[in-house]
Amino acid sequence: MEQMEGSRASLYDKYRKGFINRREFLRRLSVLAGSATAANALLVILEKSYAGADVVQKDDPRLYTRAITYPGETGEIRGEFARLKGDAKLPGVVVIHENRGLNAHIADVNRRVALEGFLSLAPDALSPVGGTPKDENRAIELIGKLDQQSTVKNFVAAARYLKTHPMSTGKVGVVGFCWGGAMANQLAVHSPDVSAVVSYYGRQPASEDVSRIKASLLLHYAGLDEGINKGIPAYEAALKKASVDYRLYMYEGAQHAFNNDTNPARYNKEAADLAWKRTIAFLKEKLKT
Repeated sequence: MEQMEGSRASLYDKYRKGFINRREFLRRLSVLAGSATAANALLVILEKSYAGADVVQKDDPRLYTRAITYPGETGEIRGEFARLKGDAKLPGVVVIHENRGLNAHIADVNRRVALEGFLSLAPDALSPVGGTPKDENRAIELIGKLDQQSTVKNFVAAARYLKTHPMSTGKVGVVGFCWGGAMANQLAVHSPDVSAVVSYYGRQPASEDVSRIKASLLLHYAGLDEGINKGIPAYEAALKKASVDYRLYMYEGAQHAFNNDTNPARYNKEAADLAWKRTIAFLKEKLKT
């Protein structure tokens, strides 16, 4: 039975990561489950299992949350906005999603940030093409087709939106994950409005652009992430040459996307908890003092 459960989870993980399409996934799942009807029922269970439970609920009574739009390079950009209830002015944080778009997990992370005392905004990078679709594989495909220059400018506009928000102190930070970690690095280069940037296992900017960075950086990397990590030496050398204020942590034994608690195949609780503790402490240090 345990072997069968493992086979189902492994198959679903391959489907989620795009190694097989939905038709092939359902065909194989039907073989494991015994019938197409049983496979469809099992799919619902697998999706709920992977979705997990929100850490901070949508209706958390401590928070004010709503969907917003703000003007970007490509037009109106959708996003999830959250802040503590009350009249206190707070620093802002742009939360940038993975290559799966603005999904329930990132909306939850956005609320986690807000609960720590920030105006938190999670933009949807796929707004120019109608927003993040429910099909995760389709979202990955669309992310890959975005124009990077325009996308970065849309995130730069998000930082500007938070800096000028009537409830803002005027200080703004960024935290991004995976693809969003790369975008966070790009905001460090291109946005004059950000003073603290946190990149989770994000691809590094070009070395020649690093001298433009004025923000303080917190860089989280996974030990088992060879593709991303090969860019670290050149990035560090450029950061030191430009005298950029940065901190870099390597989480040995962790995989890329170790913070995503809706992905059991990658989630590493020990690494995620430590990185999150460092992230919040860093944002509070740089934006609240």
